[in-house]
Formats: sequence, structure tokens, C-alpha cells
Amino acid sequence: MHRMISLTISLSIPALSLFLSFAGAALLITLSGQDPMLAFSGLFQGAVGDLEAVSRTLEKATPLIWNGLALTLAFKAGLFNIGVQGQFLLGAISAAAIGALACNLPGPLHLAAAIVGGVLAGAIYGMLQGALKAYRGAHEVITGIMFNYIAINLTDYLTKGPFMDREAGNLIPRTPMVVDACRIPDMVSFPSGFFIATLFSVGLFFFMELTVKGFEIRAVGEGAPAARSAAGIRIPFITILVMILSGALAGIGGAMESLGVTGRFQPGFNPGLGFEGITIALLARANPMGVIPASLLLGGMKAGAGAMQFASDVPTEMIDMMVSMILLCVAAEKLTAFLFPFRNPRQNGLSLSGGWGAGR
Repeated sequence: MHRMISLTISLSIPALSLFLSFAGAALLITLSGQDPMLAFSGLFQGAVGDLEAVSRTLEKATPLIWNGLALTLAFKAGLFNIGVQGQFLLGAISAAAIGALACNLPGPLHLAAAIVGGVLAGAIYGMLQGALKAYRGAHEVITGIMFNYIAINLTDYLTKGPFMDREAGNLIPRTPMVVDACRIPDMVSFPSGFFIATLFSVGLFFFMELTVKGFEIRAVGEGAPAARSAAGIRIPFITILVMILSGALAGIGGAMESLGVTGRFQPGFNPGLGFEGITIALLARANPMGVIPASLLLGGMKAGAGAMQFASDVPTEMIDMMVSMILLCVAAEKLTAFLFPFRNPRQNGLSLSGGWGAGR
């Protein structure tokens, strides 16, 4: 009974956040002289109105799943991997560069090398931040922000120099198109990356719940001193391991985006995806299985933004406002405490006070 009550409470926070987001948007749309029902109808049609809309929603949701999983894993260990944006970018450009420039490899091996390159780029970048946290005490939020700027400027340099598409001249800084053998094909008109990301979500859930290493990660997230003294868990090792795995998940997301959607890397594409991963992880209450519906929700809102504007003249920036309101609500400690004062904040979600650790 207690577990059912806790689950109900955990689900009610995202549901309430979603309701408040749409209610706030409806009020603003009404005050601007537009019809909110017409706007939301266009949003729905653009998100799931036909097979093309569904495919576009899945395409938008795929990188959100990868980044949401990266943040969720870090949250489980009590870490805030805000550097996931830089890990995503390095994974994307590494996969695009290998897919476009390493043309002497046979087809399947070429694709595998491009994906592995993206994974390693993200993992190594995450490892650097984890090592700074574990051995020098540098806060991962500060180093993550700094590493994001390094990644942004590094990818800008590479697309204007060594990895630049020479056929485009000096006008467009981007990598060449990856070769056809390195493109990840769609699965029955739907992006394959979405189904791969879904499998990883399920795998991460069982890894966290059923394996010894998953227990150690959760134990560190619940309280590092207790995990060290009671279970003898090596905190520095877990910190670095989690940041490596988190960076690898973001790197896979970048590789999937370059190889399956855009076909190349270009600076400025999908800006803010790493930060939207924070929204996904919070909305999912740090549950890998919850990342899937949370990503579909935000992916659908992004996919339907254009149709909403076409149907009702409501600007697409309204979607950014709604996403921001969702993030504000799910992260609001006082709102949670006010509605559910009897709730243990470390139970079934993020600890909204005293750190970013997540319980089971």
C-alpha cells in the first residue's frame, strides 16, 4: 500500500506540472486574442496527426531520450551532469567525422566505428569531469558548464578547419555528409534511433535495479558517507564510472543524430538539447522507464510547434515557455512540500533538497 501511494505521488507531480503548463499557455494565448483550443488542436495534429507527424515526433524524442538517460544515471549517483551538452556535441562531431572521412573501411565496420567513436568521445569527456570531481573536489556543475563551452568552441573550430566540408567552400562551417554505408536507416518509416534508445532505457532500468553496480550507484546517490562506511563502496570509482557511462549515453545520442537524422554535423544544430535532458530527467523522476514518455511528450510538443503556429498564429516560442513551466514545476521544492508535506523527498524520485540524489 505504501509503495502504491508513493508511486501515485511521484506520478502526480509530472501530471500537475503538465496541467499547469497547458493552463498557463491557454491563458496567454487567450490574452493575445487567439483561440487556445485551435492552437492545441494544431499542436496535436502536428505531433500525432498522421504517420509523418508521428515519425517527426519520434525523431525529436530520440536525442531527448539519450540525454535524459545520461542525466538520470548521473542523478541516481547524486551527480548533476550539466556537461551532457558538450558530451553530446563531441559524440555527434566524432561520429560525423568518422562517417564522412574514414572511407577505407567496409560498410558495417565503418558504421560501427562511427558509433564507437561517438561513444568514446562522450565517455572520455565525461571521465575528465568525473576525475576532477573525484580527485580534486571540483563541482561537476561548474566543470560541466566550462566543458560545454570548450566543446562548443572546439566543434566550431573543427567544422571551420580539419573537418570542414570543402565542397561548400568557406561559407558554411560543417562536416561533409557521411557516406551511405554509415547512415542509420529508418525502421518502417520511423527512426531506428528511437527504438534503440528505448531498449537502452529498459536496459538501464534493469541495470540499476538488479545489478550490484546499480545498487552501489544508488547507494552513493542516497548518501556517499553512509555508502562508504556501511558498504565499503569506493566513492571516487563510482563517481568516475557514472560520469563515463553518462557521457557515453550522451555520445551515443550525438552519434545517432549525426548518422541517422542530419547526416552530418553542423554547429548550432539542436541547441540546448543537453539542458532539455535535465527537464526530461526531472519529469521522469529519475526513472529510466519514465524517460521514454517524458521524451515523447516534449518531442511531440516540438514536432507540433510549426503546425500550431500555422493553425492559430501562435508563435513556436510558446512551446519553449511551456517546457520552461514544466521544468519550473517539477523542480519546485516548495511546491512539492506544500502539496505533499508527508512525502520523503528521497523516495521514488529526485531529492529536491540536500542534493540531486535519487532514490529507488
